[in-house]
Amino acid sequence: MTEASCCPVQGRTCMSHFEWRDRVINKATITRYLVVLSVAVIVSAGAATNAAAEGFISPFIGYNFSGDSGCPEITNCNDKRIDWGTSFGALGSLVGFEAEIGYTKNFFGESVGQTSNVLTFMGNFMLAPKIGPVQPYGVIGIGLIRTTVEATATSTSNDNNQIGWDGGGGLMVFFGQHVGIRGDIRYFHSFQVLDLSNIPFLPLTEKKLDYGRFAGAVVFKF
Repeated sequence: MTEASCCPVQGRTCMSHFEWRDRVINKATITRYLVVLSVAVIVSAGAATNAAAEGFISPFIGYNFSGDSGCPEITNCNDKRIDWGTSFGALGSLVGFEAEIGYTKNFFGESVGQTSNVLTFMGNFMLAPKIGPVQPYGVIGIGLIRTTVEATATSTSNDNNQIGWDGGGGLMVFFGQHVGIRGDIRYFHSFQVLDLSNIPFLPLTEKKLDYGRFAGAVVFKF
């Protein structure tokens, strides 16, 4: 088989055998990691349920820092580091489980002719000993990091779906049985290499996406 095959439809870009093979391998890798994540979710949720857990939902707003967040050393770029989303799960007196969805618009900064965003979906195990109304916690998990970048001037876009992990810790304080607040610091890192070589003026090629995040949230238990 030749490296590139002919495309029967005029005007369409052909995909080489090697590009097709790499895409299939990447999808298989993502599927395998998502299966592992699903198993971890079931096990963690079961452990939390057995520990007389309560369900919770927690909308948050955060601030990205360090790593790849913000403008990557290019001119005419404004840092945009606000991250927002929500988490939900089950929390007992010692352990719990959390699924978290987070989104950052213009992750690589706001500049003319370019847009970018990062979407994360993580499943986390929580170690959270309850001490009266206070509950410190640590989290570690695995999930999906989706990076989308578009060069509007050239109509070039790049979508990267990567498996990544996160870890961190924080503190929850409850003012009653059902309402509280929390703050935490988390670190996100992809297992796979991020390639944005086809996006002009964005010098991020052959590296793994990583960044930190401060966040504050309201917690509703039920």
